[in-house]
Amino acid sequence: MNVIEFSQVWKSFHRAAEQQLLRHYIVDLFDGADSNPFYALKDITFKIGEGECVGVVGSNGAGKSTLLSLVTGLAPPNRGEVKVKGRVAALLELGAGFHPDLTGRENVILNASLMGFKRKEAMNLYEPIVDFAEMADFMDEPLRTYSSGMKLRLGFAVAINLNPDVLIIDEILAVGDQAFQAKCTEKILEIKKAGKTILCVSHNGSTIQSLCDRALWLDHGQLMMDGRSSEVVPAYEGRRAASHA
Repeated sequence: MNVIEFSQVWKSFHRAAEQQLLRHYIVDLFDGADSNPFYALKDITFKIGEGECVGVVGSNGAGKSTLLSLVTGLAPPNRGEVKVKGRVAALLELGAGFHPDLTGRENVILNASLMGFKRKEAMNLYEPIVDFAEMADFMDEPLRTYSSGMKLRLGFAVAINLNPDVLIIDEILAVGDQAFQAKCTEKILEIKKAGKTILCVSHNGSTIQSLCDRALWLDHGQLMMDGRSSEVVPAYEGRRAASHA
């Protein structure tokens, strides 16, 4: 069964940084069109089946984050269709989905509630989350007092303990100390063995090859290659090295 499906997906954004005369803005506003859009994704089509662990590689600006935002439902496509089945847990940046004025405890309960868990269920998940994050002494402190590493640990612990059907992680293994990175990798492998679907973005090719059997290579919004990570990552890295030579 396919869990994620992209069918001829296009996603564009306004070029906000460009200077434009007021009359051009007014014309665009009434026409409902952007005269010079930036396409972050261009005619993307792929399917990810249940239990697959897929990596996404590409240089900065390739469209990786945009692709993840469409999978999580944070943004709609301009054209094409995106289908995602099941509960999605995403960790796209440090502290994503957290409120700085709430305590760690309150943020955990809030995140579980937003994922559809009842309060009693959320409370049952609380201890495993705190144990994984190793932050029992700080859970009653407001999030704004946390360091970036503490936000990382708590965010990752929440994402992996809410039993998602699809786990999305964006460069999360590149942050934190070595011990925590190893702990995260071990947990991801457990989730993979449990048959969950994982979509992982990383600039570290060795991380993608070790975690993912399959990889997608994006370049300037286009899908350049979709195949085994052992083939896609070397092709991407070879192209990148050649461009910098």
